[in-house]
Amino acid sequence: MPGEPNKRQKREEYRKLLSVDEQKAALPKKKFYRQRAHANPFSDHSLTYPVSPSEMDWASHYPAFVAKNETSGSVQSHPQESELAIQKIFRNVEIADIGCGFGGLLFALAPKFPETLLVGMEIRTSVTEFVQEKIRALRHQNLNTGLYQNVACLRANAMKFLPNFFAKGQLSKIFLCFPDPHFKTRKHKARIVSMTLNSEYAYVLRPGAIVYTITDVEDLHNWMVEHFVEHLSFERVGEQEQEEDMCVKIMTTETEEGKKVERNGGQKFVACFRRLEDPPWPGE
Repeated sequence: MPGEPNKRQKREEYRKLLSVDEQKAALPKKKFYRQRAHANPFSDHSLTYPVSPSEMDWASHYPAFVAKNETSGSVQSHPQESELAIQKIFRNVEIADIGCGFGGLLFALAPKFPETLLVGMEIRTSVTEFVQEKIRALRHQNLNTGLYQNVACLRANAMKFLPNFFAKGQLSKIFLCFPDPHFKTRKHKARIVSMTLNSEYAYVLRPGAIVYTITDVEDLHNWMVEHFVEHLSFERVGEQEQEEDMCVKIMTTETEEGKKVERNGGQKFVACFRRLEDPPWPGE
């Protein structure tokens, strides 16, 4: 006897019941995209990633921001070679939600920053597909307003390949929302915050940029605070400035994990860190 259909088969069956127009505008249903909460960042996930930021095809993710009649690299003499050249966008991605989950933060921030490009980076296949499908649906629903053209989601392992996507000083904000706590001491090396990873965040962030962190695990909160404060490229944002930051307010209420903590009466621990100016080289 054939087994029970898997989630992918079920969502394909669901789509077949919709008309063509309904398919374009229909928001995806989470029950068809559920996946285990965390993935091993050290595993080989058969990911594709650009060899450098200049080789990243952002145009396919932000078609509304494609620079017209421009392609990267030198002009090719052969027309087929020219067609294969990477299209450029006229605005760089500036906000990254690392481990974006089902995209609640992205969809809340996108209308607040309509002229800023946001990207979610998620390692889980089904969850990434959910966010991408929701982006497609919301863009179709908002054809007249142009909303959500500035948001995209990539399947990526930021712990391994962050500098492959972003150039030095490109980002203005990074969000680390409810990351895997990796409770066991031997698993701490897999935490999304470490002195090594903080150096990568410092590389892709411009001076004055902010890293936003939130968790419901106090031990992990203390770990993140300790590692960012000890890093020479960051300083902790003061409480008053943090409380007045619109992004903090959205971050505490709009993620799926944040809503779950709220329902369970749990506590949320928030800390923000500012990227400092690099000190001058000796002799400058």
